[in-house]
Amino acid sequence: MPQLTLLTPLGDLTVSEENGAIVALDWGRGRDQDRTDLLATAAGQLQDYFDGARDAFDVPLAPRGTAFQQRIWAALRQIPGGETRSYGDLARALGSAARAIGQANGRNPIPILIPCHRVVGAGGTLGGYSGGDGTATKRWLLDHERRAFGRPTAKTLPELPLGLSRAGQRGTTL
Repeated sequence: MPQLTLLTPLGDLTVSEENGAIVALDWGRGRDQDRTDLLATAAGQLQDYFDGARDAFDVPLAPRGTAFQQRIWAALRQIPGGETRSYGDLARALGSAARAIGQANGRNPIPILIPCHRVVGAGGTLGGYSGGDGTATKRWLLDHERRAFGRPTAKTLPELPLGLSRAGQRGTTL
């Protein structure tokens, strides 16, 4: 499976491709490095995201999951950058339970591109995050989007500390 690693403010991220679609985004350096056109495009779009120039992605995605998970992940892609939705909001919109939304989020194989970090708990609490350094990474992503895309709504979180990355140290600038 072709993979390409890029350096981001959150450390190395590796994007994987299969059958002409992105199937995974993982924290850390991938074992194999194979620069396909699709992986180069995905890496470029991710760099644009971290530069604050892109809040949505248009590369083909093929996350592996159940039909229910696919439905949740499709809904996540509709949340604009700089905004959040609660687990309860999504549960009501999709006729599900908030816990099931959280479980589908936790199994998202393509974080950031499928923005599960934009889902928060009731009252704006962060909830969990399985990528990077957990909730510190989620905080960083939400704060980055708020600064870059500036779409304050009643459903955004209060201001978060700037520059958080691995182990709470300042991130690397691209």
